[in-house]
Amino acid sequence: MRDDMANGQPADQENKEQKSRRGIYLLPNMITTAGLFAGFYAIVAAMGERYEAAAIAIFVAMIMDGIDGRVARLTHTQSDFGVEYDSLSDMVCFGLAPALVMYEWSLQAMISIGWAKLGWLSAFIYTAGAALRLARFNAQVASAEKRYFKGLPSPSSAGVMAGLVWVGADLGIAGEQIVYLASALTILMGGLMVSNISYYSFKEFNFKNRVPFVALLLVVLVYVFASIDPPKVLFAGFLVYALSGPVLTLWRRRKKRTRQGEDGSP
Repeated sequence: MRDDMANGQPADQENKEQKSRRGIYLLPNMITTAGLFAGFYAIVAAMGERYEAAAIAIFVAMIMDGIDGRVARLTHTQSDFGVEYDSLSDMVCFGLAPALVMYEWSLQAMISIGWAKLGWLSAFIYTAGAALRLARFNAQVASAEKRYFKGLPSPSSAGVMAGLVWVGADLGIAGEQIVYLASALTILMGGLMVSNISYYSFKEFNFKNRVPFVALLLVVLVYVFASIDPPKVLFAGFLVYALSGPVLTLWRRRKKRTRQGEDGSP
């Protein structure tokens, strides 16, 4: 009779360990590595004062982050290694890169006005917020509600940060000209990531199911609209999403209070 225990460990755990020792899945981890490279390149480009390239690299990292998980599920190549690797890549691409790019583009100008500490502290608040957001997500992924995210997702906050830099570079606006706005936005994004505000996750959309023809037409229109002026459209889109959480939260609370008042309940 086959023994279900080997060396004091359950058979399924031993199989996982043997599978881990054999190697890792190449395709999804290659995509994750491409995203990690884009995040690292964003930092290097910002150090060379190529801010537009740095901002675009962060958006490329976002695309890679959206693809790797779906590719893993479609090809049945999910793994614990891939989950951990993706989380570490997210920390670089959406935690460190946006903060450092924003600091190089704008926040370091606070040195000239005697607020040097506020500049790098703003960037650190964002980075710490991203780290805490990712840690909380990993810890609660099994019990979290699928329809909503708790706190602003780090890729979305990175989209706001990179979008502002891209818009500034596109319009010829120097970062030091809007240093106070940049600092406030950086701190706000860091705070929203660690907040308990709910954000719609869009996970209810199933791309495997059939959709009406008009849905495909809407997708085409979105691409056309985005291609008209990518910096402004992307920045506006991510900013609206970032602000949608607080607005919807206040609206729900007001609606709840109205219902309680109509029912006469305290």
